Amino acid sequence: MPRIVSLIASATEIVHALGLGGYQVGRSHECDFPQSVQSLPVCTAPKFPVSGSSQEVDEKVKDTLRQAVSVYDVFDGVLERLEPTHIITQSQCEVCAVSLRDVERAVSAGLSSKPRIVSLQPNSLPDVWNDIKDVSEALDIARRGHELIETLKSRMQSISERALLDQGRPRVACIEWLEPLMAAGNWVPELVEMTGGVNLFGEAGKHSPWMNWDQLVEADPDIIVVMPCGFGMKRTAEEMYWLTNSSQWPTLKAVRNHRVYVTDGNQFFNRPGPRLAESLQILAELLHPSAFKPELMGTGWQPFH
Repeated sequence: MPRIVSLIASATEIVHALGLGGYQVGRSHECDFPQSVQSLPVCTAPKFPVSGSSQEVDEKVKDTLRQAVSVYDVFDGVLERLEPTHIITQSQCEVCAVSLRDVERAVSAGLSSKPRIVSLQPNSLPDVWNDIKDVSEALDIARRGHELIETLKSRMQSISERALLDQGRPRVACIEWLEPLMAAGNWVPELVEMTGGVNLFGEAGKHSPWMNWDQLVEADPDIIVVMPCGFGMKRTAEEMYWLTNSSQWPTLKAVRNHRVYVTDGNQFFNRPGPRLAESLQILAELLHPSAFKPELMGTGWQPFH
């Protein structure tokens, strides 16, 4: 029987969607869905407090990376006690989650269980499907992985087809960090296009780019969707002053037309796993309110006025 340690929140969700949640024995400090995983031993921690404003968190991350090779600690002793057969991590972003290098350092310290390391690299939506395939194959349930991928693809295609039938192609700015400003990249531009929007910033399959106020004002988006990495809706709403304090904020079309939305980036848009289907549903509800009922309002998104 496998003994799985997942050190990335999206991988934990993949493991559970594949029906192997009962074999997960450890998690990262960020793994919190499904709720049952919160009782599992925690194997990692950030090297700095993650409280504080967007600007303060950004400064702490950059300062830590200048002084060290990682912003996370991996608890070798906990891993040794858990005797994992598989450790799932990622090599996509050393800021977003524990990296392959962190895990290799821990394993090289001599874990007696000699676990297999499964490293995910989700830069785009096709990469997410490939990650699900890799996890399922590593755990010897390749057919189940294929079925999950096809189910998710079918569900997302259905949402996309409905969205594309609606009139209009709203121009959308997805903001992944508030101070300094960062646009959403990777799979988010793909989700915007699938829901009939014109993505203004960030490229599919590429890391999220920094942006500035002049770019935002010049683009003058029809819709602004705010999805800071690691933030839920409450914390995002509390941080919106980084935008609203700008003298240019009231001039934006999206602001004047009340088309600014706060989302739970942490639970949805920042997690390249099965719940990207819900992320697509959120965008469909925001971009096409006449065609989609606001089913995820209050849990995945809320209007910002």
